[in-house]
Amino acid sequence: MSGTPVGPTDDALDLHFIGNATVLLRYGPLTLLTDPNFLHRGQYAHLGYGLVSRRLTEPALAPQDLPRLDGIVLSHLHGDHWDRQARRHLDHATPVVTTPHAARRLKVFQGFERTAGLRTWRGLTLEHGGVQARITALPGRHAGQRVLRGLLPPVMGSMLEFGPAGRPPRLRLYLSGDTLVYDGLDEIARRFPAADLAVLHLGGTTLPGGFVVTMDGAQGAELSRRLAPRAVLPVHYHDYTVMRSPLSDFLAEAERLGLGDRIVHCPHGGRARLTAADGAVALA
Repeated sequence: MSGTPVGPTDDALDLHFIGNATVLLRYGPLTLLTDPNFLHRGQYAHLGYGLVSRRLTEPALAPQDLPRLDGIVLSHLHGDHWDRQARRHLDHATPVVTTPHAARRLKVFQGFERTAGLRTWRGLTLEHGGVQARITALPGRHAGQRVLRGLLPPVMGSMLEFGPAGRPPRLRLYLSGDTLVYDGLDEIARRFPAADLAVLHLGGTTLPGGFVVTMDGAQGAELSRRLAPRAVLPVHYHDYTVMRSPLSDFLAEAERLGLGDRIVHCPHGGRARLTAADGAVALA
């Protein structure tokens, strides 16, 4: 990844897919991290109410390998998105942008004092070295069954808009968070048409009793159709034992819907670059 300031010849967003929903984003000198999860293969993530899930993959980086971060975007407070490695090893002075529910807990119980809890459609801006990222909280629903909504932590999607400080955005990146597809997500496309890249949390996470709480392949493809981003990066699959929908399901359904040419085939540990000039995404 380049660490040089963004200019006319380098207006691009670099992505490093660390694993699960953890992606390192760099736009010139500004660096963000999403949903930090650094547990190792064989370790267990705590999902609440005594539920655990064993990790099946190894993260591409450890917290100690990260560059200096300007911010962390956390979709919700679950053990496979914010784990004990993040709690212990991330710099507690780093700003964290998340839900009000998670913000209260990170501040009070974990000492991350610079945590901001955003309500849906609210936003804030992070700046560094003459560039900025505007982060807007978007709707998300972790469970379809009303009985589960009070048991699972609230979740948010995010729109990240990158560009020169104080000027219109050059690139838009949508992070779905652990949501299912429902009609409330349609408002995203009306407010933020034509995102350059959608990073979708898939996996079809299934809890005891058969309750599905993240998008499976069919839902991920349907959300791609509804929001119509220029490109789609699937994440959050194959990483934990509770994930029951393989990536191949999503790829097959996306192809059936005529979206196959929009998929970014970036494996765990892989890198990609999104350019502002044409909205293209290329593997690095």
